[in-house]
Amino acid sequence: MPSSVHHTKRQMMSIYCYWYSLYTRTWLGYLFYRQQLRRARNRYPKGHSKTQPRLFNGVKVLPIPVLSDNYSYLIIDTQAQLAVAVDPSDPRAVQASIEKEGVTLVAILCTHKHWDHSGGNRDLSRRHRDCRVYGSPQDSIPYLTHPLCHQDVVSVGRLQIRALATPGHTQGHLVYLLDGEPYKGPSCLFSGDLLFLSGCGRTFEGNAETMLSSLDTVLGLGDDTLLWPGHEYAEENLGFAGVVEPENLARERKMQWVQRQRLERKGTCPSTLGEERSYNPFLRTHCLALQEALGPGPGPTGDDDYSRAQLLEELRRLKDMHKSK
Repeated sequence: MPSSVHHTKRQMMSIYCYWYSLYTRTWLGYLFYRQQLRRARNRYPKGHSKTQPRLFNGVKVLPIPVLSDNYSYLIIDTQAQLAVAVDPSDPRAVQASIEKEGVTLVAILCTHKHWDHSGGNRDLSRRHRDCRVYGSPQDSIPYLTHPLCHQDVVSVGRLQIRALATPGHTQGHLVYLLDGEPYKGPSCLFSGDLLFLSGCGRTFEGNAETMLSSLDTVLGLGDDTLLWPGHEYAEENLGFAGVVEPENLARERKMQWVQRQRLERKGTCPSTLGEERSYNPFLRTHCLALQEALGPGPGPTGDDDYSRAQLLEELRRLKDMHKSK
């Protein structure tokens, strides 16, 4: 690669790191979030997508469309009328759902520090004085009251929710796994910006090896686990998946369903982890066809995990280029 290209790439990376630092470490990031919030409320007064709750034997999962493509969630014990909010970035929308459901908010689970996931922590925790704010102490979560570590469990009524450390998008990123056993239903994964329908988050504070390890944590969960992601990216992500695996029939079927949903502005979550294994390229770095099409092949050391990390890095690079077109 010519030295001029390396120089340009380094310049772009320096600018990118500078702006990311401003977003995450100064109040400019908060002001940008507030601007996003105002614009989204004006453009989508009823939310960017039409969503449907899922009810499982006394447990309700309610997706709340916020900002331009984010999802917050209420997890409700319908017998105790207690609720947990996940990533409540628009406190007004989340509070409206709390009042409509007639529940008491007792906990906020924050996947990571970015304002489009944590921006509502202050207003909701002030309004609901007994509400606890959970998240990683490594991630500078706004108004954090109860730090969590890997495998810690949060209990609210019948809800048993396990925190899993999944660094990469941010250093302290957590996902939350609602155990389905107490209510005899499917477990639910609230994945923040780690995993989306047919996609995964950018690696802002880690490297490909870190992100691969976090994705493998999710791959260890059951096929029937429901995936509740932090964003509505399904159509764009499946379009990219079609570029790297054009003959994947599972992806084609899912794309047809997603396109029908989006024509009516309906949300596309949840999917299942079993589905994601069949078409999400970021969960398929072990697949020979994808390795042959994109990967560098096993290195001289025969380190399979290293070659999978290289493939993941290449997928991320291609995805970023695909989005910019």
